[in-house]
Amino acid sequence: MTDTPPDRLSTNPKSPYFLTEHLQRGVGIVFNGVEKTNVDEYCVSEGWVKMAVGRTLDRKGNPMTITLKGTVIPYFRDTAAQTDQGPEAETAPADPAADS
Repeated sequence: MTDTPPDRLSTNPKSPYFLTEHLQRGVGIVFNGVEKTNVDEYCVSEGWVKMAVGRTLDRKGNPMTITLKGTVIPYFRDTAAQTDQGPEAETAPADPAADS
């Protein structure tokens, strides 16, 4: 797997652009210079994102989305090496109060 996210990706399992292996790595989106966390689908080459609008649902029970145009920069939240090796054990920072 490469370190470059796909040109188009969707979080909807019914979409042909739904790729489980990429979503498991965690994909972040910077849209017009601001990091967005509610992106349902994006396309870099066409320059748009679909974002959920509150908790409103359509008649089929899917979240209502709006399409916004602008600069889309996707990135992986973790690297491929971390995914292949599994999560590394995090060490807790030393407590300065315990020394005294």
